[in-house]
Order: sequence, then structure tokens, then C-alpha cells
Amino acid sequence: MPIWIVFAGIIGGLLGFGALVDYIAKKRSIELDPEEGIKNASDAEQIYMENYLYQTKENNNHFQ
Repeated sequence: MPIWIVFAGIIGGLLGFGALVDYIAKKRSIELDPEEGIKNASDAEQIYMENYLYQTKENNNHFQ
């Protein structure tokens, strides 16, 4: 069996799973807002995420 068929099956399975989750979320009127999740985090988690995002931004601005 060619390897591209295996990769196509994995990618198709992931896309199908994502479509199923999206369908169920829409059917149940569940809103998935990534910005909303950080509001429920503790102060330490918020500081950690802000530092991580800042360091990622700085590393991307100074790549070699």
C-alpha cells in the first residue's frame, strides 16, 4: 500500500472528525471562542500565556 494513501486516510479522518465536532457544536448552539478561554484562567496561567506569546513574537522577529 503506498504511503500517500495512508497519509490521505489520516488527513481525511482528521478533517471528518473536525467536521463532526463542528456539526455537533452548531446543532447544540455551542460557541467556541478561543479568546473566551483565557478569561477563565488563573492569574498565573494568564501571565504564562502572555509571556509565551511575547517570546514567540520576539523569536519570530529575530530569526536567522
